[in-house]
Amino acid sequence: MTQITLENLAHSYLPNPSSDADWALKPMTMTWQDGGAYALLGSSGCGKSTLLNIISGLLVPSQGRILFGDQDVTALPTLERNIAQVFQFPVVYDTMSVRDNLAFPLKNRGLPADQIAARVAEIAEMIGMTEVLNRRARRLTADAKQKISLGRGMVRQDVNAILFDEPLTVIDPHMKWELRTQLKELHRRFGHTMIYVTHDQTEALTFADQVVVMYDGRVVQAGTPQALFDTPEHTFVGYFIGSPGMNLLDAQIQGTEARIAGATIPLAHGYGPLTGKTQIGIRPEFLTLGTGDQGLPFTIRRIEDVGHHRIVRGQVAGSDVNVIVPEDQPIPADTNRVIPDASRAHVYRDDWRVDPLASERAA
Repeated sequence: MTQITLENLAHSYLPNPSSDADWALKPMTMTWQDGGAYALLGSSGCGKSTLLNIISGLLVPSQGRILFGDQDVTALPTLERNIAQVFQFPVVYDTMSVRDNLAFPLKNRGLPADQIAARVAEIAEMIGMTEVLNRRARRLTADAKQKISLGRGMVRQDVNAILFDEPLTVIDPHMKWELRTQLKELHRRFGHTMIYVTHDQTEALTFADQVVVMYDGRVVQAGTPQALFDTPEHTFVGYFIGSPGMNLLDAQIQGTEARIAGATIPLAHGYGPLTGKTQIGIRPEFLTLGTGDQGLPFTIRRIEDVGHHRIVRGQVAGSDVNVIVPEDQPIPADTNRVIPDASRAHVYRDDWRVDPLASERAA
């Protein structure tokens, strides 16, 4: 296990990048602590797999350094980085038994037979494959083969880090929760540094202690799942985290007020003069339906009952807005307004969150 540091790291697949758009990874600097559970989260093409391949040594970055502890590993091949990697599609030896697949990394390192047997038995129990240890891998389902891949990635105790690249893609939905739970338990039990790449927010938020959100080749925010939900630093984070994601409305910000769709709503804090594209962001959980003239004009389009709550989908001046309403709370037939909780509203300028002025607070 080791601390992983990225120093001014960036990468382009072009030989002579000349513009921002030419970089698959924009410059980034960050540190992942020894023994941490991290997720790289973002939509397809955002650069998360590129970053993972740079960490593993499959790619050499165009600029910057990668440090494992105090060692610069930027130019080292994968074999010399002492890592394990689990890929999107299961990589197993079909002609081998489950036992031999799990034991393979340990046999390659010349461990004593009794240590190999004990470790394989421990991992097989953790991934629920004790009963099939003697079966050949070719006779197993894709789910089972991916469990073998996961187990083989975690069987070694001496690795610097374990990297997971969308490991649950081929897993049936009903199995995903079980495997995520097992991965979390393995992390708690063995303490490996784990980096998990996914486009699925549920996978990221349930697995990781720290989530790194990527957008267009750039890290837009890194933090705990709660921090990403409560205080999205970029509109993409607000949109991508949560179901439904954050509502974003064009607004004119004037001190402690926001002017939206011809209506004025209070803000919990004051803001100085803002230029560029300015928006208010507020999550569906922090909006209340109303009538009369308080809040913003709102037209209901449809209501979706998802069991423990309902999602009211509508519009404010042509912009889509979602509201989450508790299951036992009535929805008035004459609803025509939506009222934001001022303490939960965020202000964004050109997609980045603006800090309020500490000296200006709403009365």
